[in-house]
Amino acid sequence: MDTNQSLKRNLAIMWFANFFVSGSMTMVIPFISLYIESMGNFSDSYVQTWSGLTFAVTFIAAFIFSPIWGRFGDKYGRKKILIISAFGIGISVFLMGFATTVWQLFLLRLFMGIVTGFIPMSQAFISTQTPKNVAGKVLGTLQTGSITGSLMGPMLGGALADAFGYTNSFKWVAITIFISGLLVTFGVKEVKLKLSTDIDDYKSYTSKEVLQHILHKPVLLVVMLLSALVQIAHFSVQPILSLFVEDIHGSVNIAFFAGMAFSAAGLGNLLMARKWGKLGDSVGYIKILIALLFFAGIVYMPGAFVTNIWQLVILRFLLGVSIGGIVPLRIAYIRQEAPLSMQGEMLGYNTSLRFLGNIIGPALGGLIAAIWGFSSVFFVTSILLILSGIIMFITWYKCEYAPKHSHSFSSR
Repeated sequence: MDTNQSLKRNLAIMWFANFFVSGSMTMVIPFISLYIESMGNFSDSYVQTWSGLTFAVTFIAAFIFSPIWGRFGDKYGRKKILIISAFGIGISVFLMGFATTVWQLFLLRLFMGIVTGFIPMSQAFISTQTPKNVAGKVLGTLQTGSITGSLMGPMLGGALADAFGYTNSFKWVAITIFISGLLVTFGVKEVKLKLSTDIDDYKSYTSKEVLQHILHKPVLLVVMLLSALVQIAHFSVQPILSLFVEDIHGSVNIAFFAGMAFSAAGLGNLLMARKWGKLGDSVGYIKILIALLFFAGIVYMPGAFVTNIWQLVILRFLLGVSIGGIVPLRIAYIRQEAPLSMQGEMLGYNTSLRFLGNIIGPALGGLIAAIWGFSSVFFVTSILLILSGIIMFITWYKCEYAPKHSHSFSSR
């Protein structure tokens, strides 16, 4: 099998594996609070507090451990880490079906966060087998797998819970994650491709050297920090979206219409992720990234003024269209700027910053909504995205565009 066929095969298998893992991990989201409620005669405040804690602890653990798994992958092979992660997540979800106390569920969610490195490791795995000139398109294609899984996961999870009960749902979810582990174990081949003649791509780096590499490249540093800023902006509206839908539409079929508002962004993301990545390959990743940050900020602003559900759905779809390109473009730029042998650890830091955004965003959005109302969340989010675009543009212009063009001008 030649290298091109090997990449296509690995990409196809990792697409399905990402689909299963992302879908499985989001399947349980709709009924975690209900599962806690079923464990005893608890007050509403107790259930709400522990639902938040058990949900957040996975992200906190993943924030800490993602760079560690990335470094292990660079050193010992990314396929091994993918297998450990898939079966680790599967075991934790399977055991959740046997939890009888909130503490047991909390500790299992903590363990799931520790081993949650599958998606970023799959990105590093495919990235290091992909030529730089097509990295955006390939990574955009891979991202559609996790997006599709995330879109279908909550819907299927709710259906499973209604049909089989909470306990059995965890077991069914675990089976799909085990399937992902088996797909990687027997279907994926980790190929050591000679994609570069630069010796820096294949030597070993310490964590200090990886961090120094990031800090000495201002554009790369900003791209990494954007991982947190974009997630803060994107997730700030999550805790209040259902309440906002109820406010503008009423309580009739609220779950259905809130789900539609959530899914509209995912659909836009799914349709455009690969296309934005491909455009970045030809035009330049940072140029498209800057445009998308401004586009996302502009699209978010009118959300404060919507008066019916369909206006909100259209804006959420347009938001998904813009957000859809930001993840693959960032990863493709990291692929371009980082030596191959440090990309797992670097993508681990990138993932940690994303998880940090996932933690801060909902808390910030809920706090802003409580103090200034729903509309204020859209204003703050819009400003944050536009500010991110301005920071990215200034850094790129000063550190990449201006030096390159002043040099070409002076050489004439």
